[in-house]
Amino acid sequence: MEAQRLLVGEYEHTIDDKHRLTLPAKFRQAFTDGAILARGLDGCVAAYRREDWGRSVESRLAALDTFGASARRIQRYVFGGAAEADLDRQGRVMIPSHLIEYASLGREVVVIGIHDHLEIWDRAAWRRELERLEGSAEDVAERLAAQRD
Repeated sequence: MEAQRLLVGEYEHTIDDKHRLTLPAKFRQAFTDGAILARGLDGCVAAYRREDWGRSVESRLAALDTFGASARRIQRYVFGGAAEADLDRQGRVMIPSHLIEYASLGREVVVIGIHDHLEIWDRAAWRRELERLEGSAEDVAERLAAQRD
C-alpha cells in the first residue's frame, strides 16, 4: 500500500514568499491525503502523513496521564503547534507562520525522509546538525548496540 511507503532521502528545496514548500517529487504521492505539520524536535518542522500521525504521535501522547505536568506540557507542545495541511496541484504545502518561526526556516530548506515522517530544516541549521551528527554517529551507534546486549 502506498501510504506505508518508507520515507527516506535528503532534498534541498525553497520556501516561497507565501510560505509554500514544494515537496520533493519522491514524497508527493505519500502525502496525497494531506499532512499534519508540527514542531519537530531539535529545531525542525515535522510532516506526518495523516494516518502515521495517528499511529506514531497521537497514540503515544493520548495515552499519557494528563494529571502529570510533564504529560500536559508535551501534549501542549505537540498538539498545540500542529496544523493540518493539504498539497495543492503543484505539490506544495503551506507551512504556518508559527512553524516557520519555531524552526527559523529561511527561504532555503532541506527536506529529509525519516522513516514515517519528514523533517523540514533551515538549510544552514541542517548543515550544522549534520556536522554534529557526523562527528558522533559512531559513538551513538555503539551506545545503542550496547543497550540491546
